[in-house]
Amino acid sequence: MSINQEWISPPGTERRVASPAVASGLDLDTTTPVTAQRVTTLELFFDLVFVFTVTQLTTVLTHDLAWETLGQVMVMLALIWWMYGGYAWLTNSISTRGLRTRAILLGGMAGYLVLALAVPDAFHGSGLAFGVGYLIVVSVHASLFIWTASAQSSRAFLGIAPYNLGNAVLVVVGGALGGTPQAVLWTAAALLEWSTPWVANRESQSSFEIAPAHFVERHGLVVIVAIGESVVAAGIGAAGLAVDAELMVAVVLALLVSAGLWWAYFGADDDEQAERALTDAPARRQPWIALEGFGVAHYFLLLGIVLTAAGIKKAIGHAYDPVAAAEALVLAGGVALFLAADVAFRRVLGLGRSAHRAIAALLALATIPLGTEIAAVAQLAALVAILAVALAGEGALSERRSTYHER
Repeated sequence: MSINQEWISPPGTERRVASPAVASGLDLDTTTPVTAQRVTTLELFFDLVFVFTVTQLTTVLTHDLAWETLGQVMVMLALIWWMYGGYAWLTNSISTRGLRTRAILLGGMAGYLVLALAVPDAFHGSGLAFGVGYLIVVSVHASLFIWTASAQSSRAFLGIAPYNLGNAVLVVVGGALGGTPQAVLWTAAALLEWSTPWVANRESQSSFEIAPAHFVERHGLVVIVAIGESVVAAGIGAAGLAVDAELMVAVVLALLVSAGLWWAYFGADDDEQAERALTDAPARRQPWIALEGFGVAHYFLLLGIVLTAAGIKKAIGHAYDPVAAAEALVLAGGVALFLAADVAFRRVLGLGRSAHRAIAALLALATIPLGTEIAAVAQLAALVAILAVALAGEGALSERRSTYHER
């Protein structure tokens, strides 16, 4: 993947369509490119703010490895990821070169930052701040999508906008009430959001326009930055410990676990294959592939990263001692969930067989007794071995098949 300094479109590929703002006579961006070819530095800047929220979710889970906390993290991530996806679809449909567009997008980033700061205590006093930040994020997104996207995408988004705004109100009200009403309203908002494409007009959903190269790159970048957060988790877990041979072994093993997640997602040029698959899909099918593969499957990919990072942070602190069942479960479960979500993602896009990854996901769960009965470092080593064998074996099988077909 590559990141250019500005929005780039090769000559002859850009088609501009008047937006609703033009039809209304408003002085906004006068034309909107249907196809954004590459991710801009502003979008990457936006992603860094978003990933801070992912880091905050990891902090919440690390602080309290309980099922209730996991449920809260899942609800918050569902809300946050839905709107991140919304912004990815937005910038996939507009140019971010205009001064006004950039200024408004920075407002959306500010909303995400407020939301992220509220995450650690969102269910214990800062729920209203979370809700206000979320409402800002939703409102900025809606205004930009309606007034600056292509006419076709704007019309399609109008079928979804009321649901987004209504769910944001639920989040604000829930945050203000706190307690059980908050949990109920936030869970309802998350479920309603992710059911919106099926509840709203399916015909409208199919009308969204997708620029495959930009879409795949944007999601790949947020995944790599999020995986990097698991590396940071290892460093945080090692804070205050003597930098000796034992710590170095544990930290390197943690790094290799993170590298295994990277390898699973990027190592076999799956991003390039995903771009080709999305490009080759019928235009009316593309939005649904984007929703199912880059929306739903990537939600579980990110949740797997959050769990893995929390497990690594806990494991590094006492790497040579047996760990509690919850700590071993979150580490193994994170890797297993990431691999299972990757299998689902590859299936949606038709990227080939994933038997090695599916088996590796199950074997990852089998490492839990190593952590609880022997030591965290033993579980880390086993996860590294499972990832390496599975992905190397898959690569070797792919090469043999390629050689056979060339003969």
